[in-house]
Amino acid sequence: MQKWIYSIVLLALFPLAGEAQCAMCKAIAETSQAGGSSIADGLNSGIVYLMAFPYLLMGAIGYAIYRNKKSRT
Repeated sequence: MQKWIYSIVLLALFPLAGEAQCAMCKAIAETSQAGGSSIADGLNSGIVYLMAFPYLLMGAIGYAIYRNKKSRT
């Protein structure tokens, strides 16, 4: 088996191990926001940026499939 399959199985069996990685980012964002820094805003913008592209890609693929099937009929 490849190494990435072990990681997926590990995270599927132990989901808390995957959630534990977010604790440090949360702590930094909370302390920086309380101090008046813009690190939390940058972190939120980065999350939105990383989240948007998979949805745009899936939408484009879905539209291409829809357009292809519609042109055949």
